[in-house]
Amino acid sequence: MNKLLCGAMALLLCLSVSAQEKWDLRRAVDYALANNISVKQADLQVRYAELNEKLARGAQLPNLNFGLNAGYNFGLNENPTTGTLQNVKNLSTTANLQSGATLFNWFSLKHNREAARINILAEQAQVTKAQNDIALNVAVSYLQILLAREQEKVVEVQVQQTISQLEVTRKRVAAGLLPELNAAELEAQLASDSTALITARGSSQQLLLQMKALLSLDAATPFDVVAPPVSLIPVEDLADLAPDRVFEMAVANLPQQKVNSLRLQAAAERVASARGQLYPVISAFGSLNTRYLHLRQPLYKQVLSGYQTTGLRADAGSGTFYAVQSPVYVAGDKTGTYYTTDPLGTQLSENFGQQLGVSVQVPIFNGYRARSAVSRARLDVRQLQLQDTLDRQTLKQDIYRAYNDAVTSIQKYNASRKSVAAAEKANEFAQKRFAANLLSTYDVINTQSRLVQARINMLSAQFDYVFRLKLLEFYKGQGLKL
Repeated sequence: MNKLLCGAMALLLCLSVSAQEKWDLRRAVDYALANNISVKQADLQVRYAELNEKLARGAQLPNLNFGLNAGYNFGLNENPTTGTLQNVKNLSTTANLQSGATLFNWFSLKHNREAARINILAEQAQVTKAQNDIALNVAVSYLQILLAREQEKVVEVQVQQTISQLEVTRKRVAAGLLPELNAAELEAQLASDSTALITARGSSQQLLLQMKALLSLDAATPFDVVAPPVSLIPVEDLADLAPDRVFEMAVANLPQQKVNSLRLQAAAERVASARGQLYPVISAFGSLNTRYLHLRQPLYKQVLSGYQTTGLRADAGSGTFYAVQSPVYVAGDKTGTYYTTDPLGTQLSENFGQQLGVSVQVPIFNGYRARSAVSRARLDVRQLQLQDTLDRQTLKQDIYRAYNDAVTSIQKYNASRKSVAAAEKANEFAQKRFAANLLSTYDVINTQSRLVQARINMLSAQFDYVFRLKLLEFYKGQGLKL
């Protein structure tokens, strides 16, 4: 018995040994916006969009490329300066500078760049949506922690009352005024209440861990929240949160609606860009090139090996003709190497070439790729339109549901207050009758349990009402009042 009392008292009086800095809702939201992973991921998407816009902008500019090739040739190869085939060894170097620009492509590149620019705005709005969602999630988690703390306080009071009753009952049992059964029933009730308190505290700790995850805090970091009375949490009047008005403001202010609108605009630009690919493209091009050749040719001794008929005849006079023959020489021993290399500057100057022109590319048939791209872009527009319509319908349903839930919650809260008042009066009478030995321990315990449950129900309804108002406040798209 003494061990049970000591354990219950220790449960009530235990304090955290580690210093925990308490955060209010404003600080928690600000920290989450700066450190939450989802917000950082959304910000990365903005950077990706900016890179895509940079690429789209660069596609409208002329390109310029420089190339340099060097190689050693042996065997039968083309002489890059004369274009003839030669069986010689040479070292050749070519350099070229090329440029090209699209003169007109039916504004396809322009529309593509505009789509990329609008997509940046859409991703920026998506970041704002992620921030708003995180702020709401943190606020909800904060309210859940406050509710768990209030419920924990209610159970703590119940444990204290049970401990007091058990102490008094033990004295009466010892004096022979009450049977041992009364004390045993209260001991069982104390064990049940202590279990409920442990569960309530465990729930609070679990909710704190969830809050840490939202804030991207390490689970081992000491953390606690400021627990102001629920009556001090700023909320708007339900009369100022009529669902029709809230929906109008949501459509005008919520970032999700801006995201949908901007993505629709970007999709329309992509349709125009894809349509431009169906028509001819006019481009300009130009290039500069030059080359250098270091030729190495072996020299051989010419050895006469005979004569060959040329097919020609020479007139010796008097009608006499003789066949003309030419000597045939073959390569003998190598006598040296002949280098035919002009100076670098001379070769670069003599081999310098220029090119300038205009090209027209007319798409005739390309496997339906161009037309399929147009059709796909139009389907994307239709898909985004349907998604926007669906999001508006869902938003309106959520707003009306939140409003109806808020009305229900305030009604439940008012009813719960009456229930608590009645339960408190019943408990007061029960305690007096129990003190006068006119009521059994079982009946007192039941009366106390009904009071605890009534208080918990009242707290749940009150916090649910605050949450619904915060949700309507969020839907207005003007930020949460913290």
